[in-house]
Amino acid sequence: MPYIKKFLCRADGKRAFEILINCGFCMKDSQRLIDKKRIFCGPVSVDTKNEILNGEIFMIDYECMSRGIYPIFENDDFAVFDKPSGILSHPNGRHCEYSLCDEIWTLFGKNANVAHRLDRETSGLLIASKNPKSADELKNMFEKKTVQKIYFALVSGRVNENFICNKPIGKAYSDDEIGIKMRIRDDGKPAITEFYPLKFYENIGESGATIIKAIPKTGRQHQIRLHLFHMKHKIFGDPLYGLETYTAEAIMDKKLSIFDRVKFSGATRLCLHAAEISFEFKGENFHIKSKIDFEKEFLNATKI
Repeated sequence: MPYIKKFLCRADGKRAFEILINCGFCMKDSQRLIDKKRIFCGPVSVDTKNEILNGEIFMIDYECMSRGIYPIFENDDFAVFDKPSGILSHPNGRHCEYSLCDEIWTLFGKNANVAHRLDRETSGLLIASKNPKSADELKNMFEKKTVQKIYFALVSGRVNENFICNKPIGKAYSDDEIGIKMRIRDDGKPAITEFYPLKFYENIGESGATIIKAIPKTGRQHQIRLHLFHMKHKIFGDPLYGLETYTAEAIMDKKLSIFDRVKFSGATRLCLHAAEISFEFKGENFHIKSKIDFEKEFLNATKI
């Protein structure tokens, strides 16, 4: 398991923050670790920075487990990875076994981090900052919406013409919905996506399938997935939209067989891929393309 309990030192009547500073942590990081219940004196978690500690001090830490994924582009400030489908962008709790951050932290240290995120099942380009300064600059770049992205998706049915969906997006209404689910709602945040059909496959699904290029003009959670579902072109393999809550949870919790996953959602993975990303950073223009053969992966995912 990546999260492990590791021995830090032996305390002898000193305050918690003094002990952590002596172990090399700054005051800010010491407070953060205590707030997150990551520091223990023996078997008991430390509650406050001024707590007097005696005995063995432990810390819950994330131990990276690299699988050998390397960036397809990097410079002194950031790196760009081609994230495979099925991998988290960032750890989602103490029971997380692996995420792309395992690779980022292994290569660049714990000060490096993802600059944005992709859903677990979405594959494609992900930018990682290499240091806190570049992290702030990249975050500002995304907040100002100066990053252009191109996605590709395999969707149900035949799509013949370009179209735009500009429906606002907000959280789901009902308490019994899955927590991460979004909805088209009048009081939601503005969301605009452009869609361009590229290729039709007659023998996939009940009514064929179309590969679509999607260009999001805003960055809402699940924007492409929800806009396509709203326009009656559900993405193959989507475990969330268009399924009953019980089935969706069973897919996301990996409690269904591959056969049943394909039966209910149409594919073994979400057929959505972040293929291109363009932006200006420190006066230099970047246009980076994924090296993953997404079309081949999409088609393989629809077969059992």
